[in-house]
Amino acid sequence: MKQILFLFIFFCFRLSYSQVYTFKSQENETIITHRILMDEEYFVETQYIEEPPQFVLTRGGFYELKDKQFMVNLEFNSKFEQDGIKQINFQSTTETWNKISKLQLELDGKWLMAGRVRNNKEQKRDITRPRKTMKFLKDGFFQWIAFNTETFQFFGSGGGYYSAEEERYTEHIEYFSRNNTSVGRILPFEYSVSGLDWHHQGFSSKGDPIHEIWSTRVEKKMNKTIYD
Repeated sequence: MKQILFLFIFFCFRLSYSQVYTFKSQENETIITHRILMDEEYFVETQYIEEPPQFVLTRGGFYELKDKQFMVNLEFNSKFEQDGIKQINFQSTTETWNKISKLQLELDGKWLMAGRVRNNKEQKRDITRPRKTMKFLKDGFFQWIAFNTETFQFFGSGGGYYSAEEERYTEHIEYFSRNNTSVGRILPFEYSVSGLDWHHQGFSSKGDPIHEIWSTRVEKKMNKTIYD
């Protein structure tokens, strides 16, 4: 009984950190915005400059909470070629972060690009391979990241805030690693969810028609010890 109570309290403690946060830092005379997306097992930090728009970095992965310290085993790091960092540790300082979470939405979660529909035919891909494109949706905010978990190659990322209602999903881009001119764009899509798959169709940031299939990321690392 005590063990069940401990696990329940521990899970609730994790959920208390499961939010979206922001804070700002200054480097020389440049103000950098930090966006933090967290659920009960995954952490993503992105840094960007709001004006003029400029992407700085993003990094994220599964985390453990130990002795009031978050220990993140990174799956991606956009600066990996420069800093070689695969793990980051930080104190549980959410008191100094500004919580900006909105309402929870149906699409909240981690999704992996699983395929596309072309000529009315589904073309699926293997989502267990190390080359992944993941979209992390949390409390009205979103971020997609393309990366390779084995080589630590980073292929791009973008994010901002979103809405999803009456089968209409809309992204508002606040940062974009590949093209800063995409910041400020609004991308509407039609969407539907069937089982573990999320279909959305509309037009990409380049204006190309797309019909994508995203599948829920179901692998869990929260109960696995990833640090010595």
